[in-house]
Amino acid sequence: MKQFDTVVIGSGINSLAAAAILSKKGQRVLVLEKNDWIGGCIKTSEITAPGFKTDVFSGWHPLFVTGPAYRELKEDLEKNGLEYVNTEVPTGVIMPNNESAVLYADRQKNIQAFNQLADGDGVRYQKLMENFQENSELVFHLLTNEPTSWSSISTILKTSRKSGFKEFKKEIGLMLKSADQLLNQYFESDVIKALFAPWILHTGLGPNDAAGNIMMQVLVFSLEAAGMPIPKGGGDRLVKALMDIVEQHGGEFTTNEAVEGILVQNGIVQGVQTRGQKYSAKYVLANVTPHQLYDKLLPEQFVPSSLKSDVKNYRYGNAAMQIHYALDGPLEWANPELKKAAMINLTSGINGVSQSVNEVYNGLLPKEGTIAVGQHTALDPTRAPEGKHTLWIQLLEMSRNLKGDAAGEIDTSQGYTKKVIDAYVDRIERRICNHAPNFKDVILSRKILSPLDLEAHNQNLVGGDPYSGAASIDQLLLWRPSVKYKKHHTPVKNLFHIGASTHPGPGLGGVSGYLAAQQIK
Repeated sequence: MKQFDTVVIGSGINSLAAAAILSKKGQRVLVLEKNDWIGGCIKTSEITAPGFKTDVFSGWHPLFVTGPAYRELKEDLEKNGLEYVNTEVPTGVIMPNNESAVLYADRQKNIQAFNQLADGDGVRYQKLMENFQENSELVFHLLTNEPTSWSSISTILKTSRKSGFKEFKKEIGLMLKSADQLLNQYFESDVIKALFAPWILHTGLGPNDAAGNIMMQVLVFSLEAAGMPIPKGGGDRLVKALMDIVEQHGGEFTTNEAVEGILVQNGIVQGVQTRGQKYSAKYVLANVTPHQLYDKLLPEQFVPSSLKSDVKNYRYGNAAMQIHYALDGPLEWANPELKKAAMINLTSGINGVSQSVNEVYNGLLPKEGTIAVGQHTALDPTRAPEGKHTLWIQLLEMSRNLKGDAAGEIDTSQGYTKKVIDAYVDRIERRICNHAPNFKDVILSRKILSPLDLEAHNQNLVGGDPYSGAASIDQLLLWRPSVKYKKHHTPVKNLFHIGASTHPGPGLGGVSGYLAAQQIK
């Protein structure tokens, strides 16, 4: 039996962050990966054409560069060649009538631009950001620390004393409102509302869901403050730099090796079992879904019946789809500022996003789904041959249980067949052409990843859910994935549960891996 101090199951961002931190502490770490690449949802590949480096799944790193794992590892990452690039225009929006707007990484420019779109909207935006900043210590603390830790409790008490208990209760109540309520309260301009509304989808929520209010504020504040950083040369540069840290401290990585069971004796983890090998370890970190961990990997006698019930009730959210392009040149947007934008959303606004979310909830292909258009080469020209570009399209409003088409145009009776996917992509491309007329002329090649493809590439993306579980309020903070265990603990001593299915939820941040690593001495 090969011996290690810590074995990590899966190699996503949380696994890599934990492995790097533990390696620096002197732990001998082994990362076991089922797939033939390291990185989980961070994968850079020339999947469209030679020379075009595409981030196949996740593509943007604002959560990571503002998180605790990056702060701790930043110097080591840079020594190992990681370089981030950014833009002054993190995001933009285009509405069906071709009206558009952008968000700058500059508060004063945003205030001025928003006031021009609707008198007073810039002033109200300033007030919104200043109000959020007053509560940001509590919000960001809860999103980057264990909710039940003493530091979190003391931060909550400090905030309540500072504002007064009655005012604190009021503030918490406001945080739990939906994103559409927030946007309608602060803005008159429909295009400003449309600029922000699609971003709530990136939290796994819809515009009408509870707690969307505070998550929308977190997103807008973070986009303005941090922009949309990406590693120069591709997202896998982060993966390589994290791997270098681990290997420089004696750690190892193994691909094409699926863990089939977690070894336990007397309630204490002993290691893991793959098809051909046993690995001994004092600690195991499992970057998997609750169903994988408790239904497949852990021996049944170590899973309490009450936890089995929680796992059975754990829900997955909407699916996603990715479309990647190699382009012969940039898209010709009418608004020149959009050419600098990291991500542009095509949407009709709050009501449009809400309608699409509801259509997906009912199992339908959206009539006019939100289109997230990522322009990596606007930030990093090294990702494509000179003069060429990549295009990264993400559709977050896809049903995991397809029953029909809201537009009544596509026969979905056989599910996500190639014919259905191609027809839906045609719908998406027609809409992009409405705003960038040269789009079809500059396409060199295209690669589509359907919801079924996403799950096939990564078993944590159940049914194509990119967030490994619905992010509704009942599955956040100490309820993700179960209220039974805190601090990423499990029923087995020294076995930690990390990843998007655990606190603080989805996103390329590495926080759950960081938090688990802090508990291992």
